[in-house]
Amino acid sequence: NRFENQNIHFEYDSDVLTAMAKQLLKEKAAWLMANSGVSVLIEGHCDERGTTEYNLALGERRATAAKAYLVNLGVAASRLDIISYGEEKPLDTSGTEEAYRKNRRAQFVLQ
Repeated sequence: NRFENQNIHFEYDSDVLTAMAKQLLKEKAAWLMANSGVSVLIEGHCDERGTTEYNLALGERRATAAKAYLVNLGVAASRLDIISYGEEKPLDTSGTEEAYRKNRRAQFVLQ
């Protein structure tokens, strides 16, 4: 499913949505508006740099930023839940800059 497989990526130590992230969120909002019975869990993730506590907080801010943007586009907040995994669920564990980029994300799970 394209909806679940397209993550929103963030810059290092940031919860600011990039232009690319906003475009993907617009596509996700359109899909959600067309599929009104679907709820979504937005997971906030970080790379391995930083403390566990800091990364959990940053992951929450990232998930919240994605949720707020979707709500501003007309998606009901009641359909969107958030959770932060911080650095606990990396997509790539190689420790390279490319891995860090992949791991700094908001990921979407249909509920």
